[in-house]
Amino acid sequence: MRELDEFKDKLRHARPEQWDLIPDIELYMDQVISYMTRQHIGLELDGDENLTSAMINNYIKSGLLPRARGKKYNREHIGYLTAICLLKQVLSVSETGALLRQQMENRSVEDFYRHYTEILDEEFSRTADEIGDGSDKEELMQLALQMAVSSYAQMLSCKKILEFTASEEKREE
Repeated sequence: MRELDEFKDKLRHARPEQWDLIPDIELYMDQVISYMTRQHIGLELDGDENLTSAMINNYIKSGLLPRARGKKYNREHIGYLTAICLLKQVLSVSETGALLRQQMENRSVEDFYRHYTEILDEEFSRTADEIGDGSDKEELMQLALQMAVSSYAQMLSCKKILEFTASEEKREE
């Protein structure tokens, strides 16, 4: 029960830094990786979500993340990586890229980041509230089933929306 309460507390309060609090100095790769564990609740709680330098390099090669300037990364890279670390848990790299490209089409990285963190705050808080007090194991198991099915339905819907918008863009060309 204590572990569940601690997790709900993380869902309610652990958030990525506000844009203005992200370091405005350039960071080396190892500093970025270290910083990202504080930006993303999953990197801190789940060993399966480790971010590595190879992953960052792959994100750059696939066009998901802008190239570093020299060997240094800036606030924009942190903004992108904060979203990528979450989105890659649900979407493929190409789907994540399509979503980010669409989101960045008419806005700055800073504007996107602020919007992204607002959505994250709403969803994490709502999820923490759904968990309740955790005193009834059967209720928790039903909630876990409902959340798993809901997550799957939302993931399928997200992929279909990305597919639909990509085909619409091709038709318009």
